[in-house]
Amino acid sequence: MAAFFTNEEAKGLETSLHPRLCNKIIQPLEALNSLQSNASAIEAIRRSGRGMNKQAIPEMLEWLRRAGYRAEDFDTLNAIHIAGTKGKGSTAAFVSSILNKYRSDGTVGKVGLYTSPHLRFVRERIQINGQPLSEEAFAESFFEIWDQLEDAQRKEPVAQNTAQKPLYFRFLTIMALHTFLKERVDASVVECGVGGEYDSTNILQKPIVTGITSLGIDHVGMLGSTLAEIAWHKAGIIKPGIPIFTAPQPQEAMQVLSARAKEKDLTLKIVDVHPEIASNKVTLGLNGDFQKLNASLAVELAASYLRHGGKVVETISLPDKFRQGLKEVRWPGRCEIRKEKNLTWCIDGAHTAESIEATSRWYSSLEECKDDVAVAAGCPRILLFNQQTRAGSPLLQKLYQIVSHATGYDQPFTHAIFCTNVTYTSSGYRPDLVSINVDESIVKNLHVQRELAAAWEQVSGVSDSTRVIITPTIEQAIKACRKISSEWQRQARESPSMQGIPMVLATGSIHLIGGVIDVLEGVSP
Repeated sequence: MAAFFTNEEAKGLETSLHPRLCNKIIQPLEALNSLQSNASAIEAIRRSGRGMNKQAIPEMLEWLRRAGYRAEDFDTLNAIHIAGTKGKGSTAAFVSSILNKYRSDGTVGKVGLYTSPHLRFVRERIQINGQPLSEEAFAESFFEIWDQLEDAQRKEPVAQNTAQKPLYFRFLTIMALHTFLKERVDASVVECGVGGEYDSTNILQKPIVTGITSLGIDHVGMLGSTLAEIAWHKAGIIKPGIPIFTAPQPQEAMQVLSARAKEKDLTLKIVDVHPEIASNKVTLGLNGDFQKLNASLAVELAASYLRHGGKVVETISLPDKFRQGLKEVRWPGRCEIRKEKNLTWCIDGAHTAESIEATSRWYSSLEECKDDVAVAAGCPRILLFNQQTRAGSPLLQKLYQIVSHATGYDQPFTHAIFCTNVTYTSSGYRPDLVSINVDESIVKNLHVQRELAAAWEQVSGVSDSTRVIITPTIEQAIKACRKISSEWQRQARESPSMQGIPMVLATGSIHLIGGVIDVLEGVSP
C-alpha cells in the first residue's frame, strides 16, 4: 500500500524556505503568468478535437504588428530554427555553445538562444552569449513589449470577446525576438514550441538553416496521433532556399519530411552520428548516448550557419572550436548527475515514450545501477516521478520494463515516490514555476499521484520490500529521499555488509525537474 504524507503529517519533512525573488522580477512574472491558458480552457480545446489553430500564424503576425514589428524585421537575426519531438532543446544548446566559441575571433558576434520550457527561471528561455537574461534585462524587455501592447490597445481596442494580450508562449516569443534585435545578436538559435507549421516561432521567414530532431508521438491532441501527421507539422519550418537537416527518422515520418522538402525544391539532408562523436573521440557536455545524435545534428547546423557567413568549415574532422563547444555545453536537468554526501541524484526530464526510453537506458547504463553488492544489500534505489498533465502510466510501464531488463533486477527500485509539481510546502510554487493550466482541485487531492502509485504497483508487482510514497510537494519528496538515505547510512554504520550509496532517479515532467533542482540548490542538505 502507498504511504500518504498529508501537509499536516509532513511537517517533519519541511525545510527552510527558498529565499524570495526580488520585486523587480516578481511583477513581470505575475503579469506573464496571467497569460497562461487555464485548465478549463485547455480541457475544452482537447474535448473539441480542434487540433492546432490554423489561424495561429496570422494571429501571431497581428500581435507582432501591435507590438510594433513586422515578420521581416527579424530576417536580420540570422536564425537557426529547430523543430522536433525530442532533443530539440539539447540540439539548440549544442549549436549555441559551438557558435559562442567563434565569438573570440570575431567570426560570430552575439549569439541569442530561445528555448522552452524553462527549468527554474523563465529567464532561462532567453539567453545572450550562453547566459540567461539578468532579472533587470528580463523585466526591461518584458515591460517594453507589455507597454507597447497596452498602448496599442488604447489606440486600437480589440473586441471585448478577444484576448487583450497574446498567450504566454506567444508573448515570450515576441519578447525574445525583440530582445535579440535590441541586443543586435549576430546569430539566433530558436527552438519551436509545439509542432512547427503553426508554431509561434514560425513567423521567422528567412532563417539561415533549419533542423528537425528525432520525431515521436507527442501532443496528439494538436499534432495528430501518427508519425506522418506529426512529421507534417514539424516540417512546417522548411523554407524555400533554406538548407534543411534532419536526424534519421522512421520511414513513415521520413517520407513526409522528404515530400514537404521537395515541395520547396529542397533536398532533405539526413544526419547520422558523426564518427568522432560515435567513437567518443569528442567529449560531450551532456550525458546519454542519445545526445550523440543531437550533437551531430548541431554540428551540421552550426557549420551551415558559419558557411553562410563565409567561414570555411570542414566537419569530416571536427574543428577545435566545435570540440570545445560540444564539450562545454551545459543544459541542466538533462541526464544530469548531482552528488550529495550520501546520496546521488540522477535527473532527467522525460514526458514522451521516446524520451522516457532514453532516460531509462541512460540510468541503467550507470555503473552504480549494476552494483550487485549494493543491490543485494538493499541499498536504496529511489524513483521520484510525476507527470501531471500527460498520461503517466504508460511511461512508468516503459521505464520499469527497460530498467528491470537492462539491470537484470526484478525490482530495480526500492522506493517509488510520486509528488505533485508544487515546489514548496509553505510557499507553494516558486513564481517561475506557477502553472494555471492544471486543475488545482486535482493537485490538492493528489488524484494524479494516486493513479501513478496504483499504476506502479500494477506494473512492477510491488512486494513488501518496495515502498510507494506520495507527497503533496517536491520539497517533501526530496526530504523523504534524504530521510531514506540517512536511515540507510545509520544502518550501514552498524552492519559492514550494507554497502553502496543510495541513488534517486528523478524523471518525468519538466516542471518536476525544475522544482527538484530548485530545492536541491536552494536548501542545504
